[in-house]
Amino acid sequence: MDLRKFVFGFLSVAVWSCASDSSQLDPALDAALNSITAGGFTESVRTLSSDEFEGRLPSTLGEELTINYLRQRFVDMGIQPGNGESFFQEVPLVEITSRPDAHLVITGRGPGMRLEYGVNSIVVTRRVVERVELSESEMVFVGYGIVAPEYGWNDYQGLDVRGKTVVMLVNDPGFATQDSSLFNGNSMTYYGRWTYKYEEASRQGAEAALVIHQTEPAGYGWNVVSTGWSGPQFGLVAADSNMSRVAVEGWISEGAARGIFALSHVDFDSVTAQAARPGFRAVPLIMRASTTLNNTIKQSVSNNVLGLLRGSERPDEIVVYMAHWDHLGNDESIDGDGIYNGAADNATGTAAILEIAGAFVSLPQPPKRSILFLAVTAEEQGLLGSAYYGENPVYPKSNTVAAINIDGVNLYGEMNDITIVGMGNSELDDYVTEAAAAQGRVVRPDPEPEKGYFYRSDHFSFAKQGIPALYTDNGIDHVEHGVEWTLERMAEYRAERYHQPTDEFDPNWDVAGALQDIRLLFRVGYRLSNESAFPNWNEGTEFRVLRDAMMED
Repeated sequence: MDLRKFVFGFLSVAVWSCASDSSQLDPALDAALNSITAGGFTESVRTLSSDEFEGRLPSTLGEELTINYLRQRFVDMGIQPGNGESFFQEVPLVEITSRPDAHLVITGRGPGMRLEYGVNSIVVTRRVVERVELSESEMVFVGYGIVAPEYGWNDYQGLDVRGKTVVMLVNDPGFATQDSSLFNGNSMTYYGRWTYKYEEASRQGAEAALVIHQTEPAGYGWNVVSTGWSGPQFGLVAADSNMSRVAVEGWISEGAARGIFALSHVDFDSVTAQAARPGFRAVPLIMRASTTLNNTIKQSVSNNVLGLLRGSERPDEIVVYMAHWDHLGNDESIDGDGIYNGAADNATGTAAILEIAGAFVSLPQPPKRSILFLAVTAEEQGLLGSAYYGENPVYPKSNTVAAINIDGVNLYGEMNDITIVGMGNSELDDYVTEAAAAQGRVVRPDPEPEKGYFYRSDHFSFAKQGIPALYTDNGIDHVEHGVEWTLERMAEYRAERYHQPTDEFDPNWDVAGALQDIRLLFRVGYRLSNESAFPNWNEGTEFRVLRDAMMED
């Protein structure tokens, strides 16, 4: 164990606590905060989300324009390359495009059903093969598709699903029942994420896995599924060409699921309620699933962008600011504007790390620790760029102090509060609380923990490696309009612009809230980069054991 990381850490915390109430005690901090401006932020967002950048899809001209823009911005600031002599870390990707006529055919009783691609079903494969056939595969409802020994839960107990199609619900039993004794109650666990469900189905040997979409437990509408899962699908290149994964992954609408269950003489409402209770056992369905996927496969290389500000005293210790630069590209099949500009998601987060980089550069003396500004690729395809960095870190994990992720910023105006997604997980909460207090704000937990946002952005790739990771979201208590107004604006964005071509730069945004949050996160990194402490996960979190082990090596 490196005692300096803990003995000196205590002293640095004590010193900071005496000086954190006001940046007026630190003129350099004041000046750096003032260097974060609306003009610089909005110009970066405007550029990154312009039609010229074509929606910033990985491995396209949009990527080339984006990563070169970021590199040039770093060069202009005097930020050094973060990967040896390069600003880039290559991320090998495989792009699989399944033909859009891949309907899902359900047979077995009566006339059966033909689920139309994009309308009430979406099916893809992650296997790197030109053709996948699912033929008359027996269907079985496996509840939430969870195996969680620590919760005493096994939806696959006594079940052999080899060659079968498993059908399951999104989210987890805690949310479904609002029972705090089940999983994490209303707060989604990783078991509730669709990524986990496909992973577990693969471990169980299933041939296909279908998640039933329901808007409330999923946290988004069917339109998000149909746009995000259609067109090219990216994955990291695996040694086995992903043959260990289920052959077919997909979603079906709730209406389609109800039809399948009815044909099987299974009451949908009754059996899904049973699935949320301990002791549930899988229910075979009479129906069988068939589909054929003809795939176009393209191997490509995308890039994470890394800029480094070298520390003055402990340059081998790294504080990471991160944001994903990618979005969904250009859908030429759409009549009219098919460019997914991704202005809020996530040109704003990328612009934020540029502003923070500039603020650190403006300091009269570099911070004691190094700062890595990491713009990752392929977040929209499953956190691929951050996952690749997590598995292939440029800097040792044991020397990585913390990761601060910015995935979208507040565009609604100043707030009295700020949200920590995953509040209670790590000691980084205290850093945010102090920084918020310096702005006269309070910290609150995620108001929508059931949506599992902690597992849906790039910080999670660092958390899975044991590195303490922070993800904040805009507050909900607007200084002028209050809570209800803010929640309405947030719901409106999710319904009308999230992952849609309508997510475009708007000169009427109130970016005062964005600047407020960017400056707050600068404060957090400023403290981390000048102290000696290594923050940790709180006791009882699934990541604590990983952090403890790496710090003992």
